[in-house]
Amino acid sequence: MKKTIYITLSLAAAFTIGAVFTSMTMNNKKMENENIRLGVFSNSLSVKDLKVSKAFYETLGFTEMGGSMEANYLIMKNGNSIIGLFQGMFEGNIMTFNPGWDENAQNVKEFDDIRKIQKVISDKGIQLENKIDESTSGPASLMFTDPDGNMILIDQHR
Repeated sequence: MKKTIYITLSLAAAFTIGAVFTSMTMNNKKMENENIRLGVFSNSLSVKDLKVSKAFYETLGFTEMGGSMEANYLIMKNGNSIIGLFQGMFEGNIMTFNPGWDENAQNVKEFDDIRKIQKVISDKGIQLENKIDESTSGPASLMFTDPDGNMILIDQHR
């Protein structure tokens, strides 16, 4: 009889521990899902010769989807991959996120406003290159670097 009670108690304890662990895991997943949504990702490349770079990326299957030669920049796409080619606009390459857009530069229904993103990353201790006035709305951009000095641009167009 005692053996049966011990087995029952052990199973109940194991079940309770499992339920608590599962609940904690589910709460962690819920918190992960509540993270900020940065929007569509692209690489903004600083190029020496826009014409040469355009031709190179066309050989890799990229096609123009925005910008112009006259404006010294092109946005190019291959499937879901997006790159921006920028001549004489900045030094180095930049990782770019566009809240509110999908990979076709079309508006998405739900997105995190850049001001929310700014607050979340500031609260997590990330040093910002610039600050957006939180009382404003609409288009704005925000820049910061990762621990290795890579520039990150969050550029909201709407």
